[in-house]
Amino acid sequence: MITKVFTGAVTGIDGIMVEVESDINEGIDRFEIVGLPETSVKESKVRVLSALRNCGYDIYNRRIAINLAPADIRKSGTLYDLPIALSILASAGIFPQQALCENLFLGEISFSGNIKPVRGTLPIAMAAKESGCGRIFLPEQNAREAAVVNGIHVHGFRHLSELVEILSGRKEPEDFADDSDRHEEAPAIDLAEVKGQEMVKRAFEITAAGAHNLLMIGPPGSGKSMLAKRIVTILPGMSYPESIETTKIYSVSGLLKRRGLITRRPFRSPHHTISDIAVVGGGTIPKPPEVSLAHNGVLFLDELPEFKRNVLEVLRQPMEDKSVTISRALTSVTYPANFMFIAAMNPCPCGYYGDRTRRCLCSPNEILRYRSRISGPLYDRIDIQIEVPPVPFRDLKKGCAGEESSAVRERVNVAREIQTRRFGEFGIHSNAQMESRQINGFCRIDQTGASLLETAVEKLGLSARAYDRILRVARTIADLDGSDGIKSVHLSEAIQYRILDRNTI
Repeated sequence: MITKVFTGAVTGIDGIMVEVESDINEGIDRFEIVGLPETSVKESKVRVLSALRNCGYDIYNRRIAINLAPADIRKSGTLYDLPIALSILASAGIFPQQALCENLFLGEISFSGNIKPVRGTLPIAMAAKESGCGRIFLPEQNAREAAVVNGIHVHGFRHLSELVEILSGRKEPEDFADDSDRHEEAPAIDLAEVKGQEMVKRAFEITAAGAHNLLMIGPPGSGKSMLAKRIVTILPGMSYPESIETTKIYSVSGLLKRRGLITRRPFRSPHHTISDIAVVGGGTIPKPPEVSLAHNGVLFLDELPEFKRNVLEVLRQPMEDKSVTISRALTSVTYPANFMFIAAMNPCPCGYYGDRTRRCLCSPNEILRYRSRISGPLYDRIDIQIEVPPVPFRDLKKGCAGEESSAVRERVNVAREIQTRRFGEFGIHSNAQMESRQINGFCRIDQTGASLLETAVEKLGLSARAYDRILRVARTIADLDGSDGIKSVHLSEAIQYRILDRNTI
């Protein structure tokens, strides 16, 4: 007898429908799975057979063949345990096959029959809704995640026997009610906690307003990491499509941990020992890398020169393309990677070059080697480069009297709204995303500004990319100022944020 059960699979961060077919006949025990299964799927037969027998179901002396369709898509993960087990039970007459119709099932099964959580629930639930499935049965721990999708009944449970009773008609399923608050959580940190550094805070406001990349250069203890962690508190709130896309990424990565919709922009801060594969993706079975986990949020690299050179170089492509593609012999997946890049570094190996109170112990060659760990093309991709000086004592003894994040965020939101209206027909949302066409159209400058910029380009030897980035930053400064055009004062401030080009530290 052939039985069909619907489940799902994940390609990249999108879900697709998978049909599990089982053909069971009497004979010598044999269990085969076809349809491009990975090792974790092949091992499913051990988990399923042990669970069924330990739950008291007679499946001895059976030849079982399982087909996962479409067969040209590689299947991985443990979510196929439950649909395989249900197809076997339905074929054995434990419950009617009609109970499986228009439903989707997924979950990992332990030897005792307990149902364990799996990855990728949200994109699979979205695929189930699009295909017309009315209900989805899944582990209780994944129920809140699936309930994000409106228009589909979500049923979470803990044990296989509980689901069998439901499918047999002896028990009514209960819909999972999503009681989570979808409003953005109030951050536990605030920009007002940072003492002094008013110029740096101004640069952070511009960074947030235009979604620019930023590099901080300063001695140890000047507050670089503290500032970086607080940039998410002044970023605009996430739209519903942004929240869905970010939640899908974390769902596929298995990082939701019983959460529902993600409403706060992610902040990722990997250690400098991270590999290039972990940053931009790779491995036998691709999964979302750090640049994708930072999608719609911030990727912060502290002690930038301490990262391996190849790690920094592979960042250049996703910083430009806002996505990363991982190609393998049988598949190719693309992950979104539209993140703000924030980095921090010392001016020299000891950290005190240019410090007025502490002596630098580094030779000129050591400083040159230290800074050369970061390539020129990567520097060019950073819109704002700013010095973070030591905090003077008069600022340290003050209380937290700085401007709160909420006030800065209001100005950022106004600037972002201006950009949204400006770029409505171009499919972009911030000044940092402008291409040559938009720069030529929206970053026009008068003769005085052109002369100022020409002088800066000639004296500093700026590249064409640096020239464009100055115009992008100047456009953001003008938006914060409520100005339709870019004035000389806006250009002057934007040029000041290229300290590495000016070689002032």
